Amino acid sequence: MPIISKFIEVETTLGINIHNITHQIEALISSTSIQNGQVLVFSRHTTTALAINEYEERLLADIKVFLQKIAPESDRYLHNDLHLRKNIPPDEPMNAHSHLMAMMLNNSELIPIVDGKLGLGTYQSVLFFELDGPRKRTVLCQVSGE
Repeated sequence: MPIISKFIEVETTLGINIHNITHQIEALISSTSIQNGQVLVFSRHTTTALAINEYEERLLADIKVFLQKIAPESDRYLHNDLHLRKNIPPDEPMNAHSHLMAMMLNNSELIPIVDGKLGLGTYQSVLFFELDGPRKRTVLCQVSGE
């Protein structure tokens, strides 16, 4: 069974933002000969996440509010005591809240491929969550099957 690994790049903006990466994954699958199998989508960063859900403007706003309630940026976090941490770069952000939000979501999704297409439901999209932007991010996709 072949395994094809490719990266998707996502340019993000300030703060929490949610990107629909479904079309990039579909294009990646179309570039292979895989008709039935699966694609593993994996976020390679500790302050990003993935989820399968509806990509609808008002729901996305609700999700952002929900995440900010779980880990408010204004709360006190030990990770943000940059002067007490060792070997950190000079541009290290105070982003403990972003790490905590990411822990409440997924860092990977495994999606079936059926007849050369993602086996998603009608309202399902693959969502990439930036929790500490702006950044240039990469998502690893591994397509396998026959």
